[in-house]
Amino acid sequence: MPEADVLTRAGILVTTPERTSWDLTQWLQVEDAVALIDVLLRRRLVTVAGLRDLAHARVGARGWKRMRRVAALVDGGAESPQESRLRVRLVLAGFSAPVTQFVVERDGRFIARVDLAWPQWKIAVEYDGLWHHDPEQFHRDRQRLNRLLGEDWIVLHLTAKRFKEDFPAFLSEVRQALRSRTH
Repeated sequence: MPEADVLTRAGILVTTPERTSWDLTQWLQVEDAVALIDVLLRRRLVTVAGLRDLAHARVGARGWKRMRRVAALVDGGAESPQESRLRVRLVLAGFSAPVTQFVVERDGRFIARVDLAWPQWKIAVEYDGLWHHDPEQFHRDRQRLNRLLGEDWIVLHLTAKRFKEDFPAFLSEVRQALRSRTH
């Protein structure tokens, strides 16, 4: 391993965040690599430009195209690995990249924030992971999302169970929502 890929933290040799990103990209499925690198990006340990530069610097090396692909998919806006995986799967299914953590406002006043959105069509996707089983959290989320109805938004929900077991049907629903707004 090149010396530039290693640094010392608390007396322990560790790989740099960029080298760690490279390794994750080589070892994991694309959506899993993106989910973990999104965390590094969100914490400002890597940058999209830095990841692109890394791919460019290693042109011809095994895995450089994969690194370029991952760098094109990362987005530090996701607040959970599953939101990252969802975004990546939507893009790989042919949808344009949704905006992460989109804030809906009216007349400069906050209405709601959604996990993923195509604001030009007023379509949002909310990922309901396991923490949504908490009744108080569920109540707050529904209250927040109900405010979007008056703003003419379509909000699609994807549960953890459905993400795992019924994702193709969810993709059909996203296609239908987009079709309803683009035709």
